[in-house]
Amino acid sequence: MKVIKFLIVVVLISTIVSCNNQGITKKPLKSELDTVSYVLGLDIANKLKGNFDDVDRDLFIQGVISGIDSTDILIEKQKIDGILRTFFKNRQVKMREKQQAEALKKAEADFGDVKAEGIKFLEENKTKEGVKVTDSGLQYLVLKKGSGKKPVATSKVKVHYHGTLLDGTVFDSSVDKGTPAEFGVNRVIKGWTEGLQLMNVGAKYKFFIPQELAYGATPRKGGKIRPFDVLIFEVELLEITK
Repeated sequence: MKVIKFLIVVVLISTIVSCNNQGITKKPLKSELDTVSYVLGLDIANKLKGNFDDVDRDLFIQGVISGIDSTDILIEKQKIDGILRTFFKNRQVKMREKQQAEALKKAEADFGDVKAEGIKFLEENKTKEGVKVTDSGLQYLVLKKGSGKKPVATSKVKVHYHGTLLDGTVFDSSVDKGTPAEFGVNRVIKGWTEGLQLMNVGAKYKFFIPQELAYGATPRKGGKIRPFDVLIFEVELLEITK
């Protein structure tokens, strides 16, 4: 939709640039139509600058003139939409990466102590009796073995769980709510997705989930989980529902 709107803008501004290229004298605003015409030009120019402040002006004008005159065209017409879509997509990715990097930098500054505390806890916890560690860094303790099947990533499961922070703060609990949760194994945080596939139906495990397998630097806003928090869950796998 954004691409289509942009193309409309290009068509409109093309007319203006083409006319200006042929030499247009400045005119006073004598009527309502004159005013609207002028404001429309300003509006288009502002939108163009807002979206393409780094565009090569000379090449832009060259493209406009080539398109209007149908001469010296460097790009085939059928490739235009694809080029614009790729540009917008790549630009959005870069903007998202920049925002994530800025958020991470701020979180490191504000919650570096939380991250350090989590690393220290996991280093000590992995040496405790019964605690196992996977290649990803997920730590778990088998509280009760199950005898049923194991889910896979595409399975849907029903579980009871109780989630706490390192200081014992409860941030979420189906046990406290009195109602089991049902969801897709690959629709939750990485630590859960991996941990659930280790369990047989009927088993109860305790997960110690490193921040990089949980919410990292960007947990849900307004919740009790801070950036870089290690999460502890007691999880009972009740059923594979699908």
